Order: sequence, then structure tokens, then C-alpha cells
Amino acid sequence: MMKKIIKYIIKIFIKAIISFLSSINSGRYFIDELIKNILTKKKIIEHKELKFNFHVPNRLNYFRVNTFSTKEPETLNWIDTFAKQNVFWDIGANIGLYSCYAARRANSKVYAFEPSVFNLELLAKNIYINLLTDKIIIIPFPLSDNLDIKTFYMSSTEKGGALSTFGKKIMYDGTSMLNIFKYKTFGMSMDDCIKLLNFEKPNYIKIDVDGIEHLILKGSTDTLKSVKSILVEVNKNFDKQSKDIEKYLTESGFKLEQKGYPNQIWKR
Repeated sequence: MMKKIIKYIIKIFIKAIISFLSSINSGRYFIDELIKNILTKKKIIEHKELKFNFHVPNRLNYFRVNTFSTKEPETLNWIDTFAKQNVFWDIGANIGLYSCYAARRANSKVYAFEPSVFNLELLAKNIYINLLTDKIIIIPFPLSDNLDIKTFYMSSTEKGGALSTFGKKIMYDGTSMLNIFKYKTFGMSMDDCIKLLNFEKPNYIKIDVDGIEHLILKGSTDTLKSVKSILVEVNKNFDKQSKDIEKYLTESGFKLEQKGYPNQIWKR
């Protein structure tokens, strides 16, 4: 309780200072410079002798970057198994940590799918400062099971935020989402991307979109024929999602190699 009170007092105090500084020219200049310095702050990390530089404009991104090697080691280990010069679809790329790692580690050509308008800026910046512009293609629209215009729901507008979904107002566990921001956009299936946009067929796919992983797989019958391995996020409390993922992947000839929560790895 005391911590909440202190945070509230600090918030009121900061708002008062900003209000005062905004009323004078020198104050506005100070605020502009402060924001610019915060938004361009970076952190260098090293994993398996590879160095990366990522933007960390807030606490969430600092956490994501700082826990690069420890938050999802199974994802990094999976990428380590990729054959060289492959095509990797990173569905739910967020700020590009795994896209950058795959591009550098396995010389992957990466299609980084990230529809969040708040994450796209950081994704592009991280690709650029790691000199991977020629290796990673940003796809700024969501995937689903068909081609349609639907609502993209977000539970956070924070840069680097997650817990958003397309077409279905649900959370990663199947419960209803309390969204704070939304907008209309178009989405399509994996098969549509190849048929209509001539995307290269993937050898490896990561799907982490916080809820509609099963719908994305539903629209991927033809695409999956070229895939060697898939890492997909599954929630054990979301029964329909879990069963549908198993159904679509089993029917496409995949076998569960590593069963875990939230990440499962399937291979042919």
C-alpha cells in the first residue's frame, strides 16, 4: 500500500514539474532533449560470442534485453539448430530480439511479423543498429486464418508491450481481454502471404502472438509443407488453442519434440 502511495506522489510531482517546464521555452527544450536521450538509450549484450545492441527506452525493454539469455533459453537453443541460410518467419517479433539472433546466428533471411504500431519503431531501430537491414524484412500486419479487415486489440500501448490480438478479444489463456487501445487493420493467413504476396516459404517458424496461435496454424496448410520445425506458444489453460494446435500440426506431419509451457517445439 505504501509503495502505491509513494508512486502516486511521485507521479503527481513529475506532472507538476513537466507542466511548469512546458510553459517556458527553455523548459520545453529541456523536455525535448530529455525525451530524445531516453528514446535513444541502448544496451549491448553478448550471447555465445555474438554481440547485439538494442534500444532500451523504458523499463520493459531494459528487462527484455537484460534477460535475453535467460528468459527463453529454449528459443535461443532452437535457433541454434537452424540449418544455415534458411528462411525464418518470426510471427510476433515484438522488438526483434529473436529475429536479430536468427539473422546473425544462422544467417537466416527473416520475415519479422509485428503489427503493433508501438513496437514497429523499436523493431526497425534494432534491426538497423545491428546492421541487419538486408537480412530482416518487417511485415507490419497480423496473421490469422483468412484475409480480412478486423480489429487489432491491445492491452498496453507501452513500447515493447505484448498481450495484443487480432480479430478475437482474447488473452493468451483464452479469457476476455480488457483492451485499452484498438484499431482496424487488415490481416491474412500464412498461405495468403505466399500466394498473394510471393513471400518465400519458411523453413522455420516461431509463433508467439498471445492467443490466436491456433488460428494462424489453421490458415497455413500449404505453407507448412516446406517447414522443418515450428516453435509455438501454447497455454495449458486454453483448451481449444492447445487441442487445435496439436490437430493442425499432427495433420501436417509434425511430431511434438519438446513439450513445455509456454513454448512447444514441433518437427517433421
